[in-house]
Amino acid sequence: MLNLGLLFITSLLLGMRHATDADHIVAVSTIACRERSVWRAASVGAVWGLGHSLTILVVGGAILLFKITLTPTIGLSLELTVALMLIVLGVLNLLNVQWRPGPLASVRPFAVGVVHGLAGSAAVTLLVLPLIENIWWAASYLLIFGLGTIAGMAVITFAMAAPAVLLASRVEGLRRGVRLASGVVSLVFGTYLGYRIGFVDGLFV
Repeated sequence: MLNLGLLFITSLLLGMRHATDADHIVAVSTIACRERSVWRAASVGAVWGLGHSLTILVVGGAILLFKITLTPTIGLSLELTVALMLIVLGVLNLLNVQWRPGPLASVRPFAVGVVHGLAGSAAVTLLVLPLIENIWWAASYLLIFGLGTIAGMAVITFAMAAPAVLLASRVEGLRRGVRLASGVVSLVFGTYLGYRIGFVDGLFV
């Protein structure tokens, strides 16, 4: 029981830590800065975490059931999709492309979370699975890791969005400045990430 409890606590903390990865924060903040409510901004982080966790559960389940392995080339290719996505998000913010309200507005953070679930440290997390002999413990590890990621990203997004939303309601033009700044950061970071993956880590070399 002690080992099981330790596994649960570790997976929860790892999930919350995973939410603080730089590419995650850049992507979610780029989307959340468009919201006019702190709670709606926090929900963006939660929806991102939901998409991310769903991918982890599906891929992790496939690894457990079918003994699938992720090669370095596949891992780098998936990380490249994250870089391309950050570039697209940055361009959308700079061009002020509006998304329709309602269910469609949740599609973007969910899709971004799905992509992130296939790349980066999420792949490292999946490498832990073969070390857990009991398949139910491994499945529990994935589930709690996902819950930690959802909670962590919701809290982080709330903390980042609260000052911006409150100030934007008082300072005219601040919302536009935050949107443009987040777009530039996302575009620059995505370009840097793509270069590092392609040429430093060796995907294109």
